[in-house]
Amino acid sequence: MNRYPIWKNLTIAIALVFGLLYTLPNFFGESPAVQVSSGRATVKIEPAMLDRVDAILKAASVASDGAFFDGNSVKVRFRDTDTQLKAKDLINRELNPDASDPVYVVALNLLSASPQWLTSLNALPMYLGLDLRGGVHFLLQVDMKTALDKRLDSTAADLRTLLRERNLRHAGISRAGDTIEVAFRDEETRTRAKAVIAEQFGSLTATESAAGADLKLVTAFRPEAAREVRDTALKQNITTLHNRVNELGVAEPVIQQQGADRIVVQLPGVQDTAKAKDILGRTATLEARLVDLSVEARNALLAGAPVPFGSELFKVGRGAPVVLRRQVIFSGQQLTGAQATFDEHQRPAVGIQLNDAAGRVLREVSRENIKKPMAVVLFERGKGEVLTVATIQAELGSRFQITGMDSPQASGDLALLLRAGALAAPMEIIEERTIGPSLGAENIRKGFNSTLYGFAAIAVFMSAYYLLFGVFSTVALGVNLLLLISLLSLLQATLTLPGIAAIALTLGMAIDANVLINERIREELRRGVSPQVAISEGYERAWATILDSNVTTLIAGVALLLFGSGAIRGFAVVHCLGILTSIFSSVVVSRGFVNLWYGRQKRVARLAIGQVWKPKAG
Repeated sequence: MNRYPIWKNLTIAIALVFGLLYTLPNFFGESPAVQVSSGRATVKIEPAMLDRVDAILKAASVASDGAFFDGNSVKVRFRDTDTQLKAKDLINRELNPDASDPVYVVALNLLSASPQWLTSLNALPMYLGLDLRGGVHFLLQVDMKTALDKRLDSTAADLRTLLRERNLRHAGISRAGDTIEVAFRDEETRTRAKAVIAEQFGSLTATESAAGADLKLVTAFRPEAAREVRDTALKQNITTLHNRVNELGVAEPVIQQQGADRIVVQLPGVQDTAKAKDILGRTATLEARLVDLSVEARNALLAGAPVPFGSELFKVGRGAPVVLRRQVIFSGQQLTGAQATFDEHQRPAVGIQLNDAAGRVLREVSRENIKKPMAVVLFERGKGEVLTVATIQAELGSRFQITGMDSPQASGDLALLLRAGALAAPMEIIEERTIGPSLGAENIRKGFNSTLYGFAAIAVFMSAYYLLFGVFSTVALGVNLLLLISLLSLLQATLTLPGIAAIALTLGMAIDANVLINERIREELRRGVSPQVAISEGYERAWATILDSNVTTLIAGVALLLFGSGAIRGFAVVHCLGILTSIFSSVVVSRGFVNLWYGRQKRVARLAIGQVWKPKAG
């Protein structure tokens, strides 16, 4: 009756081993490290950088505790901070000979000090949030009006070109707030223009109006189109911020949308607020230019002669120099999309989409320069770097492909740079906070102590009131805490102060289920049933109540997870995971210990479950 089958005992044993393995990394702490990442959009960190950094350290006889390549950067562990600082200066000096124009970012970092065998099992410690580790917090306001104005200006230019191509004479096109007004001198032309605009610009609405002798068409973005412009601007800014934050050496940045027009940026471990603001607020622009193939340009490259008038000298990443004409064919503001794709021969390529005005300009330029090279340049900090140089194979328009990519990964990287090379709309920092590492350490200590003291108080009460069954409940509660920490570590969740509060709340909810079970067992004993039957009936009858109470609480937690943001979501994640682990530990694990103790006894005289009041006979 009170014996688990072998598979249930194995399930509990596996859960305990899983909990121990994935909780252990949190007890090893962190070791000082140096992170090497790219400082330029055109430079990518390759696995070969790992060997290069290792050779630099060996040449200077600087010992490390291991290095690895994580896909975007190289990280090297050290035993102490003195060695870390020495290695940082050494690597920075060797990788960046020109300190005024650094190619790589060499930053201080902290990495888990877990043994290699744990790391190989993907057993990593939880990330610590800003309030526990220290760092900087920014709340950025995105100027959506500017984003919409840019699109309206571009649309006005497109309308002017479209009406000229369709031979529809107008009396002027002007901006008026969030609308574009097109004036006409006769009703027939206005009617034809309205039909053309409706056909070519599905995102616009056109309304007829009159002002004096002029007949006007007032066009404006449809609500869904304006919403799409704002959403696109916000997403592009978030992507750009992600790329820029990599330069700070932050391992776990939090960059997420808050509301309709705000972005939260949290950089744990960063204390240099000025540098963070400089990188986040940096402006970057994309430009497409033709390559100068003149004799003067060739002499400038080969013989060091002056660059011809109307051209500029650039470099393709860290590679060969190239002379480009100053005339801009299209800019990043006119870029509406860039995706990694494949050409007709199934070779990696990048598909580019431009707005109509840029497409018409590119069509004219490409028609006159077939079989000539065109370059895409990224300007950042006043310096331009060539992302790619491609030969124009045919007349181009609003949609074309850049071919000649080495791999799908290279085409994906270029598409990302083209999409996120510049901010789609300006941003303003409206909130700024800096949390020191000492305050974070104090928050960790207080949070740990509050959870520890709460657990100890629960254990004392349960053991005193329910005796041996209270001990079983306490052990199950410990298993619950073990499984919760291991799940957070496995999912690489970020633990914050609200998360610690959710852990404390989970302990109270988990022990509440064991109180229900113990009281049900007492009720069965009062009815006069045998101890073995009381155990079985107590668990069976308490199960429905436990499930109902936890499901209703889980619904509230899911609502917080779906509709909350920031700290609320952090609380909700721990809360929801805690409910799942508490159901398993309070019902399955606690009964496993009870079965192990009482299930093998053929005759049980009484249960050590505390005072059981029985009514007198008659």
